[in-house]
Parts: sequence; C-alpha cells; structure tokens
Amino acid sequence: MSMNQEVTYGVDFCAGGKGRRNSKAFSSPQLPSEVSAASSSIPRIARLMALAIRFDGLLRAEEFRDYAQLARLGRVTRARMTQIMKLLDLAPDVQEQILFLPNLRGLTERTLRPIVSRIDWSEQRRMFQKIMDRVDKAGNSV
Repeated sequence: MSMNQEVTYGVDFCAGGKGRRNSKAFSSPQLPSEVSAASSSIPRIARLMALAIRFDGLLRAEEFRDYAQLARLGRVTRARMTQIMKLLDLAPDVQEQILFLPNLRGLTERTLRPIVSRIDWSEQRRMFQKIMDRVDKAGNSV
C-alpha cells in the first residue's frame, strides 16, 4: 500500500454542555452527508490511529504543550491519551494497514497494546499478522 491518500475525520470532543470549548485543532469543516455516512463505517481503531497522527502533528507544531493539555481539551484522562498516542510506536507499515483496513471485529486498541510494547518492528509485524489471522478466522472478511 504505497499510494498516497488523505483521510480526513471530523472529531467532536466537546459534544455540548457547560464547559464546551472551541478549538480549531479539534474542529473540521462540515462534511457532506454522503461522506458522513461513509465515515460511520470507518473502524474505531482507524479513527484512533488517525487521531494519534493528528495529535502528533499538533504537538510537533507546538500548538499544544503536552499530552495533558490535549487530554484536558478532549475530556479524556492523561492515561487514555497516552494509550492513543502509543499507537505511533507501531511500525509505519502496520500503521498504514490499520488506517485502511475494513471494519474488523476483535481489532481494537486494547488488542494492539502487546504489539505496541515491542521495540522490534519485525516482531511487531509478526504479532500483528497473528492477530489479523485470528480475526480473519473469527469470520471477518479481510
């Protein structure tokens, strides 16, 4: 998968309420209805991967100081923000596969945690392939 494609997700962390904050970092232009309908079929793990990539870009551009600031704005714990950002420790080709996979039951951020904890990308690739084989045998179409 070496073709260049851009994937854009609209993420609303501030779904209303008293403490609603406006931030251009988390906002996106309104999507046409057909794009919105298609985005509902995008797997959660792909959304999290894209979010981690986006947050990394924002941190590198120094629009935010640290994970804690992102977590406060996103109304998640710092631990959860760290879990999401750890997806960036995956081998680049595994990240790319995650971004473009169909919706698969059993492929979650939690199932990827053992892979993320490995430093060796070759080992990550082997472990990811085992998970994909297991998910495939569970009746998903890959």
